Amino acid sequence: MNISVKKSFLYSCIIALFLISCKKEIEKINDTLKDTSSSTSETPAVKQDSIKKDSVVMKESVPPTMQETGFYNAFILPKDKKMRDSIYSEFSKKYSERERYAILALNRLDSKNKWNADTLVVPAKIDTTLMSYSPFPMQMDVLSGVKKFVIFSYPIQAYGVYSNGSLVKWGPTSMGKKAAQTTRGLTFANWKKKLSTSTVSSEWKLPYNFNIFNTGGIGWHQYDLPGYPASHSCLRLLMKDAQWLYGYADTWVLNPGGATTKAKGTAVMVFGDYKWGGRKPWRKLLNDPNSNNISVEEMSKLIEPNIEKILKEQANREKVVDSMKMAKAQIEQMPENPKTLAP
Repeated sequence: MNISVKKSFLYSCIIALFLISCKKEIEKINDTLKDTSSSTSETPAVKQDSIKKDSVVMKESVPPTMQETGFYNAFILPKDKKMRDSIYSEFSKKYSERERYAILALNRLDSKNKWNADTLVVPAKIDTTLMSYSPFPMQMDVLSGVKKFVIFSYPIQAYGVYSNGSLVKWGPTSMGKKAAQTTRGLTFANWKKKLSTSTVSSEWKLPYNFNIFNTGGIGWHQYDLPGYPASHSCLRLLMKDAQWLYGYADTWVLNPGGATTKAKGTAVMVFGDYKWGGRKPWRKLLNDPNSNNISVEEMSKLIEPNIEKILKEQANREKVVDSMKMAKAQIEQMPENPKTLAP
């Protein structure tokens, strides 16, 4: 009898231990399920790390749209057309029309050629006037006596406009390609025409054309900005910039009949060399936001040897224009049908 009781007690203990073990295992499974379900709303630190590691693999098929680097960011554009269209759709949602215009301008592009780059340089804070990103000095004392001055930089494919030494505007340009480079040096604005036809091809229409080298037929005007020097010596501009400069700069003044020049127009300077085949200058902004900046010292060195001539031509133009105004006023004061006395 004692033996049977002992056996029964032993069996009861074994069953009890088995049930406790099963209960613990079930609790462990339930805890795991809870953790899994909660991870959909809260991602633990361990999970975040695993996502970061996995994202490196994901970039191979879906490239990142933006890489944060600081003052300027890189907007990555994939090669695949469908993906590019998708990325540009996001680009259009993220930025307003004016902001997109400014971003493309910084990359020396117009809307027609927006996909000519695999990476767009995008400011962390967008100034649609572009003045916050000017590569030109805001003030040039050497130009304080010059009413109007336009300068084109070959190295960074940009132009700047100064009025009495203060920078009033700057923007992108596409200058002469390697085989047909734009003439460097000091020149003066000549004639202008709202719509010209290129002498290279009659199919090329040039809105707001302003000639600066008459013998070579070189001037600034609106035309494609593909993100690199591509013109046949002319200085291409965005339409808005071409319109603005068309109204800003002064033309030459010719003698009656147009045979000779009585006065020159606005002073214009083209300088520097482009690094053909090298990294596009504006891409360097991703590493150094000041990489495209032209110093006051460099600008002064360019302008000082020419300042006497610039001021001389400016004074002459003012004199000629004033004399023409006086002559016109005298003609307007004369009677239309003056009476004459009989001899």
